Amino acid sequence: MSQNNLRSPVGVVARASRWLLVSASLGIALLILVHPLLGALAAVSGCLFVLGLVGQRAVLAPEIISPPAGDAAARSVESPPRVSVVIPALNEAENLRRILPRLPRGLHEVILVDGGSKDGTVEVARQKLPSIRVIRQPGRGKGEAVGLGFTAVTGDAIVMLDADGSADPTEIPRFIDTLCAGADLAKGSRFIDGGGSADITALRRAGNRGLVATVNALFGTRYSDLCYGYNAFWTQCLPYFSLDTPGFEVETLINIQAAKSGLVVYEVPSFERDRLSGASHLRPFRDGFRVLRIIVRESWLNPRMWQGRRSRVPAVPAGPESSRSIGP
Repeated sequence: MSQNNLRSPVGVVARASRWLLVSASLGIALLILVHPLLGALAAVSGCLFVLGLVGQRAVLAPEIISPPAGDAAARSVESPPRVSVVIPALNEAENLRRILPRLPRGLHEVILVDGGSKDGTVEVARQKLPSIRVIRQPGRGKGEAVGLGFTAVTGDAIVMLDADGSADPTEIPRFIDTLCAGADLAKGSRFIDGGGSADITALRRAGNRGLVATVNALFGTRYSDLCYGYNAFWTQCLPYFSLDTPGFEVETLINIQAAKSGLVVYEVPSFERDRLSGASHLRPFRDGFRVLRIIVRESWLNPRMWQGRRSRVPAVPAGPESSRSIGP
């Protein structure tokens, strides 16, 4: 959308409808969390939400613009690609003991970013996988951890893998196959055919659904899942991501910035298992607010809608991957 379009009457209405949608979303979230009994205000916010959504859909049909020559679409990688797996961890020794042996054969490297674990996480990782590279995280938060891991990779493709055992390492070949089929970002989804979750609560499911609807309305995407950390992308796509957020909202930030940059995104069916052991570091209300803040910020920083080809259809069908090798 050009600057002239943004100054035109349609552009003004488009921007107004977008911010109406964002404001209503924020209002609803605040009412639910701070004062659930304010039903009248919640009803008003709901009406504004619907009005903003209608306006957004009516005047902001997303532009479809092919990525420019020399962009990520023109990448050159080895065949098969060298795959780097980045695992952020904080006190996940028992879980790593069980998931590291399940990694597929042929990986180029596995990078563990340790956030100051006190339970022997690093020692267990080195015992189970002597070739693992360990990076000590000076600060805190998943966002900072994955950012550190990304800067250290030397492979052609990057896979984000949680250390709590909820993501199945044997699904990695499915993500790599999806990249090789033409995707810039292979985005895991629990809510398409072949995906699922044994871990998500009703509250988190409802929150995720609302956030997905907001992102789809604001950025012209058709995502089915937003707050899921199992993703893979080509290393050459790293310049498109500015990961300046410390927490779990980093997953949302990657998805939004991929859309704004016109990267080709395919959703891949993935099953989220229960955490194997220990307590989750996720805090639904706190992290939900952080995700919403990122959505608002990214909408404000760049009003352009989705610029590239879009698909929510998985490029590779779901199936058992436990015997697959992704390297020579």
